Amino acid sequence: MDTTESSSRILDGITVVDLTTFVTGGFASLMLANQGAEVIKIERPELGDDNRHSGPPFVEPSEEYDGPGRTADENGESPYFWTINYDKRSVELNLKSEAGLEALYDLVSEADVFLENFRPGTAERLGVGYDDVREFNDDIVYCSISAFGETGPWASRPGYDLLVQGTSGIMSVTGPEDGDPVKVGLPQTDLITAMWASFGIVGALFRRELTGEGDRIELGMHDAALPWLTKQAGKAFVGETPERMGTKDPVLAPYQAYPTADGYLNVGCANQKLWGELCDAIDRPDLKDDPRFASNPDRVENMDELEEVLSAEFRERTTDEWVDLLADERGLPVGPVYDVPQALESEQTEARGVMREIEHPALGTVPVIEHPLNYDRAESGFEGAPPLLGEDTEAVLQELGYTEEDIEALRAEGGIPGE
Repeated sequence: MDTTESSSRILDGITVVDLTTFVTGGFASLMLANQGAEVIKIERPELGDDNRHSGPPFVEPSEEYDGPGRTADENGESPYFWTINYDKRSVELNLKSEAGLEALYDLVSEADVFLENFRPGTAERLGVGYDDVREFNDDIVYCSISAFGETGPWASRPGYDLLVQGTSGIMSVTGPEDGDPVKVGLPQTDLITAMWASFGIVGALFRRELTGEGDRIELGMHDAALPWLTKQAGKAFVGETPERMGTKDPVLAPYQAYPTADGYLNVGCANQKLWGELCDAIDRPDLKDDPRFASNPDRVENMDELEEVLSAEFRERTTDEWVDLLADERGLPVGPVYDVPQALESEQTEARGVMREIEHPALGTVPVIEHPLNYDRAESGFEGAPPLLGEDTEAVLQELGYTEEDIEALRAEGGIPGE
């Protein structure tokens, strides 16, 4: 692959061949791209990744753009797709054709990582299973992601984030106390799995540096979500069944959102020192001597009464007034509850440089949320825009040594789309 540009990003020189769709594999390879890996996104001809069709909203490309690649959806480009695909290269290959499969093997021969999230058995049927890929690259790091893993009674089931939020217990502890089970508003188990996958891939690459051996990583979304239960699992370990608590916490108090005069305030003053300082700051020192609230276990035991008392106090001022008094003046762990635009545009987000824009050849610029790793001795961050469908097909093939005649032959044989 193209390694003419050099920098000090940790994964510079690592090439990832990514056959995944939707979020799990996409966010995993996104994390690798942020650290310098070259991610080659293999997409179905004409259709591309299913996430290209996730919307509305959609954004129409500029009419003046006449470069490579195209919009996959008739409505335009999906901003959701952008958030999972910055800094990647899009190559359309028809893996159901012999020519397309051979081109993929050529890519694999020079790659370091292979990533797929087919249902178990599908990769093997397509000729891109671990054993197939190893024939062309013995030291590849191969990562397989599925909903429930490759063993067990659920192995053949399809699955998405919604299903795994249910099977993992997450929905049972999310939502109001007297309400129905609630899905977390983010595709949480997709993202959890993606982070495990990228962690495993980097670990396998490190091991390969030490031993010279590649490896296969196999993980299921259901398995990936369970370790995140932490304090809820701790209750289950001693025979208790954690329940939905709204914004309350099962083992800490006060540790929840309270209504204010104009919104909500998160309060995390859960140890004894912070509790006492909070009582003084809101001019309720008497609460320190109330036997219902004397210690954290007492406050957890009497959480409803504590909520009633503190809600009455916090309703007396606006969220900003409480933040100014408690966080800025008193140094207490409280903060506002923002909506998504407010979170992306807050003064802290701006000061940290998390939000910025990247030039896009067909869209002008697109916003990007930077990843949070800041190194003293290495660089990180996104350098390229999310690709149009097939934008890099010919360029990547040429870097592999394909001539114009080779590319035309590949097109004629159905390996890549026609012009």
